Amino acid sequence: MKEHPLATWHRLVLSHDASGLGTLLADDAVFHSPVVHTPQHGKAIVARYLGAAFQVFFNPTFRYVREIVGASDAVLEFETEIDGVQVNGVDLIRWNDAGLIVDFKVMVRPLKAIQLIHQRMAAMLQAAQ
Repeated sequence: MKEHPLATWHRLVLSHDASGLGTLLADDAVFHSPVVHTPQHGKAIVARYLGAAFQVFFNPTFRYVREIVGASDAVLEFETEIDGVQVNGVDLIRWNDAGLIVDFKVMVRPLKAIQLIHQRMAAMLQAAQ
């Protein structure tokens, strides 16, 4: 039996291993960034954004503090600290019947955190080009 998509996501987060994203994302996946105005469409671009997020968000202070899980979607609240800035946010994740993520939305607070994440994500995405 295939691993549940949330179990796979948590495993990748814990191991800081973005290389497994390709097997977790649907070809038509969509990513909604807290700092980019338009949704990003397609497996490759979603993997690129999430891969950058792995480097920006997932440090030793990162932790999920609450999960609300439904049959095909979940809300995962997280906390982390980046350069002394406390970051609080949620990942809204929806997957299809095949267990592949089709929609991933990140919402972050406070404003200072969004500004810092914007700088860091832009640098990561620019370096990846």
